[in-house]
Amino acid sequence: MSRIETDICIIGAGSGGLSVAAGAVQMGADVVLIEGHKMGGDCLNYGCVPSKALLAAAHKAHQTAQAAFGTEGHAAAPDFAAAKDHVRAAIETIAPVDSQERFEGLGVRVIRAQARFLSDTELQAGEHVITARRFVIATGSRPLVPPIPGLDATPHYTNETIFALRERPEHLIIIGGGPIGLELAQAHRRLGCRVTVLEGHKALGKDDPEAVALVLDHLRGEGIEIVEGAEVSATSGSEGAIRVETKEGEVFDGTHLLVAVGRQVNVDALDLDKAHVGHARTGVTVDSGLRSTNKRVYAVGDAAGGMQFTHVAGYHAGVIIRPMLFGLPAKARTDHIPRATYTDPELAQVGLTEVEARKQHGSRLFVARAEFAHNDRAIATAQTTGFAKVMVVRGRPVGATIVGPQAGELIQIWALAIANRLKMSAVAGMVAPYPTLGEINKRAAGAYFSPKLFDSPMVKHVVRFVQRWL
Repeated sequence: MSRIETDICIIGAGSGGLSVAAGAVQMGADVVLIEGHKMGGDCLNYGCVPSKALLAAAHKAHQTAQAAFGTEGHAAAPDFAAAKDHVRAAIETIAPVDSQERFEGLGVRVIRAQARFLSDTELQAGEHVITARRFVIATGSRPLVPPIPGLDATPHYTNETIFALRERPEHLIIIGGGPIGLELAQAHRRLGCRVTVLEGHKALGKDDPEAVALVLDHLRGEGIEIVEGAEVSATSGSEGAIRVETKEGEVFDGTHLLVAVGRQVNVDALDLDKAHVGHARTGVTVDSGLRSTNKRVYAVGDAAGGMQFTHVAGYHAGVIIRPMLFGLPAKARTDHIPRATYTDPELAQVGLTEVEARKQHGSRLFVARAEFAHNDRAIATAQTTGFAKVMVVRGRPVGATIVGPQAGELIQIWALAIANRLKMSAVAGMVAPYPTLGEINKRAAGAYFSPKLFDSPMVKHVVRFVQRWL
């Protein structure tokens, strides 16, 4: 058993762990990085990258099949295996950036083994016992497989296994109507599968109901069966003959089953109690600076028990670098963190939804709104479904919802505004190139000022006075 002493020991080589490792080692810290599975973590290998690659392939197939702008579509069956080849190629292209070789080249010592704490100051990884001044838990999460009767004996997929499937399912049943479930539903539908989505409550239940309705209407219009309030009570069968039953007595038959009901944080194998690190089912217990009950130990990303997004893990890395390397205070916040569901149309959110904002701010809230139907670029490209709405309090945005083309890109300006406490005038004063979808944000900002300018008797009085005397 070898012993290693280091400044920072990071457990997990996903987005958060890799960001901490790269930043710390390049600023002079001695860094050990431990990864018991694949470099790049869930996002690269099973999550963001493969899902968006599969969606892109499905979108191309859908565009090819559609008749539009006076041209006829080509209805040839999509090549499901070729779509999976694109997924694999995307992963392989990005993988070198997250590779062991790259990080060792930066000066990080990489150990490929499972880690577990031995005490407040030590952990074991394989044949190594590591003592560190600071530890970072960046172990991410894995698919949650609920205790549904019969599920353990029923062949099923999760996001960790579905991308390896190369034969097109005839009828894919998806348990879970969240972002993962609906993105994969649309991808598979556009690649030629029948798809049924079973959601126990409301699909995309955390998002703005008006925006969600547009997304669900579009998905149903493409032929995806979405059943809300369908709590699964049992599963049975074999691959090619899957049966799913609900508590309401409905029975759904399909050929393949995908479980997409949420995520489970990966902290159960770390022996956190031996390090006096407080934790719960949702992750490590941390303070506003992401430090655990053991002052030597930090947690980032999914392991910190909050919002489960790759970009949050990267943001957390930047937060903890300050105290670990420079002894400077830093706190994590969530109000400026955007999220996006990459269906077509896309749905993006930052800050408070309208419902949340009305509950929190009451009569002080102003909702500024703009429609894609009035955006010239959207009209030119026949993508007029959707809207942007911004929740404004005392001249500053506190939240924004965008549903429509490229919503995940367009939400970024509101994330910037909220992060930096900019006023609506900052966006209204922006000059956007014409014609672009981004003009919808400027129009939404203008909608905040329009009543003050065009509906004000005082403004009209001043204008008439000036015109009379100048």
